Amino acid sequence: MAYYRSRGLRGSALEEYINLTNVKYREHQLGLIQKIPTPIKPVELDSVNGNIKKAFFEERSTVDYIGLVQGYPICFDAKETKLKRFPLKNIHHHQIEFMKDFEKQEGIAFFLIHFSSEDTIFFVPFTFIEKKIALSNEGGPKSIPYEEFKDFYQVHNKEGYIVHYIDALDRFLQET
Repeated sequence: MAYYRSRGLRGSALEEYINLTNVKYREHQLGLIQKIPTPIKPVELDSVNGNIKKAFFEERSTVDYIGLVQGYPICFDAKETKLKRFPLKNIHHHQIEFMKDFEKQEGIAFFLIHFSSEDTIFFVPFTFIEKKIALSNEGGPKSIPYEEFKDFYQVHNKEGYIVHYIDALDRFLQET
């Protein structure tokens, strides 16, 4: 069980940048994307300030974000690593199952993966990660080297959009 201020909240700076970008997307009518909150149950409260001091994650969340971009239903998860490889253990089974079901309903599922050591963010289609996890489950590599992501769509800060992933989504849609 993960606790607030635990490993479960890594990548929150990346998520904050995505949240700011999503606000601008909505303002400019490019998309309507919402952060899905992770349900928590408080177990210790600061009665003086009314703050939660300790809590645990009540249930597993699905993905970080869900919404619509120009009529396309999307869902995605934001992941971050300090390594020059992406550990597949950072993706949970319930996330894979949700994304699989989402794509069966003709939605577009993907990951935004930030390599902090390279200061690079990639838009990575769900199907790529799904294949890598299947290989890993059969005894294959447990992580993906940074070099393999260079074939994907790099996400840039552009025109005031800090994590302008719609450009990458558009390129992905044009190529599929």
